[in-house]
Amino acid sequence: MNDKYFVTGIGTGVGKTVASAVLTEKLNADYWKPIQSGDLDQSDSLTVESLISNSKTVIHPETYRLTQPLSPHLSAKLDGIEISLEQFTLPQTEHNLIVEGAGGLMVPLNNKDLILDLITHLGLETIVVSSNYLGSINHTLLTIAVLKQHNIKIKGILFCGEENIESQDYILNYTKLSFLGRIPQLKNLDKNSIKEATQHINLA
Repeated sequence: MNDKYFVTGIGTGVGKTVASAVLTEKLNADYWKPIQSGDLDQSDSLTVESLISNSKTVIHPETYRLTQPLSPHLSAKLDGIEISLEQFTLPQTEHNLIVEGAGGLMVPLNNKDLILDLITHLGLETIVVSSNYLGSINHTLLTIAVLKQHNIKIKGILFCGEENIESQDYILNYTKLSFLGRIPQLKNLDKNSIKEATQHINLA
């Protein structure tokens, strides 16, 4: 049976796309970004595609391509459309699949649905991407508490960027979740660095 994971972050800019690229490479997985909000010429799908070395990965098209670099609900409103959960269907594939979210769990898609509801709709197990900064313990624990409250299965926590053992250990000890690894701060973001970073990931 193929593995399918929804990659969610504790906020914006914590390394979700880099983590998704490393996971995609590690698993020879397909990649899907359901919602791209802004930067369509430099989208996350294009970024991941440029960083993957294996020949198996298929980059599946986004369900919504929004033109403004804003929260999806507002970007969609400005584009004159409304995001509907019913429009999201997992891509058909025989490969493993990495699905990358937009921002954190409580990012709104429309007047009533959040990224959290998209995860539930897709029925996927989550990988939580955390990054060590002042406030990250709080953001990570809140993210995990919400996932557990909504009975969403969590594969584990993946850390990105500079190491902070004290914060990392506290989060892991408190949540009792699996440590999936830490992707170091990559000086050069390219295919070689992504391939090397797969050594830091353990999904067993």
